[in-house]
Amino acid sequence: MAIETELKLRISPEHLARLKRHALLKAHTLARPATHRLYNIYYDTPKLELHHSEMALRLRRSGSHWLQTLKGGGSVQAGLHQRSEWEIPVSGPALEFSSAQSAEWDEHLPEKLRNKLQPVFVTDFSRSSRMLSWQGAQIELCMDQGEVSTEQHRVPICELELELKSGEPRQLFELALALLKIVPFELEVVSKAEQGYRLLSGDVDHPVKASAPDIAEKDTLAEVLQTLLWSCVQHLQANLRGAMSSADAEYLHQMRVALRRMRVVLRITEKICPDVQLATLSREVAALCVALGRIREWDVFISGTVQPMCARMAGHGGLQALLASSERQRADCYAALRGGTQARELQRLLLRFAIWMNGNYWQKAPLLAPARDFASRRLHRLAKRLAESGRGLKSFDATGLHALRILGKKLRYSAEFFSGWYERKATRSFLAALSEVQEVLGQINDVAVAHRLLDELAASADLAVHQEALVLAKGWIAHDLSRQFALLHKALRRFNKQPAFWQP
Repeated sequence: MAIETELKLRISPEHLARLKRHALLKAHTLARPATHRLYNIYYDTPKLELHHSEMALRLRRSGSHWLQTLKGGGSVQAGLHQRSEWEIPVSGPALEFSSAQSAEWDEHLPEKLRNKLQPVFVTDFSRSSRMLSWQGAQIELCMDQGEVSTEQHRVPICELELELKSGEPRQLFELALALLKIVPFELEVVSKAEQGYRLLSGDVDHPVKASAPDIAEKDTLAEVLQTLLWSCVQHLQANLRGAMSSADAEYLHQMRVALRRMRVVLRITEKICPDVQLATLSREVAALCVALGRIREWDVFISGTVQPMCARMAGHGGLQALLASSERQRADCYAALRGGTQARELQRLLLRFAIWMNGNYWQKAPLLAPARDFASRRLHRLAKRLAESGRGLKSFDATGLHALRILGKKLRYSAEFFSGWYERKATRSFLAALSEVQEVLGQINDVAVAHRLLDELAASADLAVHQEALVLAKGWIAHDLSRQFALLHKALRRFNKQPAFWQP
């Protein structure tokens, strides 16, 4: 068995052609590039049992040779794919099983599965490969162009694969960072095999919500924090492509959730063990949160305020002008996010983050302490501060409400991160009560944001003759603010009755 470690990068054909001619590759290439056509037949059972167990089985033809490969397990972190791999040469385009194969073949492909295997899809592509010497590592760079196909459908392939032959995973990201200075690309979290399965099943992309990562009670702080940060990166990347191309605003919302969760973990990490590179990354993540937050504000304002008003008072010219102006503002924000410069900066941030995550920072002594006691102390401290801040909130104090919202987010994300260590029923009850507090706080904040956006719109030339629409909108959003404030205190009282689930 071998462990395959490779970084996958999605790239356009024109940028792939440009990279192929660049002097950087020539300077680090150890031998002349070789080009082969790789024809791969993937097998599974009718119920896709291999796929459901995170395994992939293929036959590959390269020239006149056939290779049978089984892959499985491993992980994907910021486009870095690490999997176990078992390979044997075979005589032709048919699966072969014999007693001479390793025990892993029998373990992962028992006879009852082998008898049901059938071809499910094909990948067919041209690969130009070269071995690079990069900062002491040996990395095989492969340029792949072709397609994935089933009997009914096909999609193109155009990607780079950087496979680590010797050295450290961090060096793959460092090479990718150098390549990003030459051409734009996107870190690819989906393998060719997974693309085939998605094509086979007809799966379409959709916004992805956060999921709680598995952390063990005996893990050190370093292990827990790394697991949490990688889960945030995975959540971010799962929604990034949709946010950059889809009209569905939920993609961007989930990106913001991923970044907010990441900021909570980064702040925890900074308090335990400060680091210059960590501080820089934290500032950049915070700046990205602000940029995405601006877009989200327009999304919520349009869908929650302006569109309902237009529906209620159809034909009102001033409100239609308000809607059109708001949509232009939102479109400008999305255009800035989706422009080539910002898209490239997002990939650069992910690469730099991955380099830091694969560095020596995590070996520092303060991070090697047990995590369970730290989690309990943090949850206790945040819950106490939230309860005290809620009791001290007597009026519409913008500063106090903002502080309460921030505390609520920190506590909720922390409770979700560590929830697997505690009794499920008590944890769910606590999170439900906290979510109710956050929901009301979010509604109150939406009102404050709407007032601010209306003030911005009031200064625009295209609404100069529609000031009455702005006054109408302010009255619309303010009419039930006192009711929301009463609901907040009710939610806070319910939250304060929740037991501290982290205490034995």
